[in-house]
Amino acid sequence: MSDGGLRERKKARTREAILREAFRLFRERGYNATTVEQIAEAAEISPATFFRYFPTKEHLVTLDRFPPLVEALATQPPGAPVTVLRGAFRTAFAALTAEEIAAGHAREVFAATVPELLVANLRRSPDAIREVCEAVAEKAGCGSDDPRIRNAVGAVFGVVAMVWLQWAQNAHMDGPAEIDTALAHLEAGLSL
Repeated sequence: MSDGGLRERKKARTREAILREAFRLFRERGYNATTVEQIAEAAEISPATFFRYFPTKEHLVTLDRFPPLVEALATQPPGAPVTVLRGAFRTAFAALTAEEIAAGHAREVFAATVPELLVANLRRSPDAIREVCEAVAEKAGCGSDDPRIRNAVGAVFGVVAMVWLQWAQNAHMDGPAEIDTALAHLEAGLSL
């Protein structure tokens, strides 16, 4: 394996160690009572190394983009916005391991239950949503400022947010399957 490949694996292991230890400490002590220094010590790194991976503690549990979804959008064939987004969610979840899905679920629980994190995620949402709108508009063959794109992306994210909130309260729920079922319902017109 090349030096670059080894470096990337080491970086991935360090990132996972930081996340694993942070969430262990959050569960034990609470989000607000856990410091960056405690996380760094538990992950056996320096605080400076922590900050190379995450600019703030808040960044452990907030998203400023949706990289797996945006990458999955790029692989979708052209089509109706809800269909394209449903396919992208399926593709994104299929690319994740069970451990990565569980880690994502843990982040969602914190993001949905710690008020500061809920606000932080809302603050970061416009840029991520704009990026998704642009990708979906390209697949639909129209401009990203088209109100139909706004409406479709808003409907999809609203449905997904509702499922994620339920998933945050019920760890036994199969979140990816529920998201797919909910998006299939939206795609079919939301009839009762």
